[in-house]
Amino acid sequence: MTVVPRLQLDLPFAGGAPAGAANEPGQPDVPQAVVPRALPPAGDPEVVFVRMRRARRYVLRVRAGGVLRVTIPRGGSRREAAQFVEKHAEWIRTERARLAAAAAAQWVPGGSVLLRGEPMPLAVAPAPAGLEVCYGERTVRLPGGVAGLRRAIEGDLRRLARSELGPRLAALAAQHGLTVSGVSIRNQRSRWGSCSREGRIALNFRLIQMPPEVCDYVLLHELMHLKEQNHSRRFWRLVAAVCPGFRQAEFWLKTEGRALFC
Repeated sequence: MTVVPRLQLDLPFAGGAPAGAANEPGQPDVPQAVVPRALPPAGDPEVVFVRMRRARRYVLRVRAGGVLRVTIPRGGSRREAAQFVEKHAEWIRTERARLAAAAAAQWVPGGSVLLRGEPMPLAVAPAPAGLEVCYGERTVRLPGGVAGLRRAIEGDLRRLARSELGPRLAALAAQHGLTVSGVSIRNQRSRWGSCSREGRIALNFRLIQMPPEVCDYVLLHELMHLKEQNHSRRFWRLVAAVCPGFRQAEFWLKTEGRALFC
């Protein structure tokens, strides 16, 4: 079986992690190997160890749902990573609690959801077949009641992403003389986007929630992988040429992007 490498733009999850800030702008992590589940610490619901070729230190990030992502730097070990997790157990508990509270506050009537970079209040009202919720110019039915609010909104966002992200990607590709062989919109939990050597690009539906300039950066980032299938200096020169504000866009992803998963 032939394995086709994919270049991926990682999600910058929870900031403020011990002993390792988010990556410097313009330098996303490149996974070298992934250990799907970790054994320590005992009783932890889920821990994912990821070896990063460019990482210089151990880094902890808590994802939505409480999953802990542990970056192991080049030359590091699982044993040292597990000790690092145990050392920062209190920070992990606090960060998980913070994310859980943020999710509870967001997905209720009166909360808000980001759409094209702007927070849109969630207004729920009675409807003939249950309830409906309005956010921005969008209206969604809630046949299952308020309990299905998040599922309904995210489903609507995915439909919107399918209708808008593909055409926008095609327009940017044409502008730069590039050809995309295929586009898919996904519910990715650890990537903003990816590009295969065959020219197929996968995009996270949550890009539709970002400011347009940040969304365009992610699309351009993946398009530049059609020219350079790595994150070399040449690749970042290509990105800078087509998106001079890419560092500001990456800063938004690292500081604001994680809120899209609460």
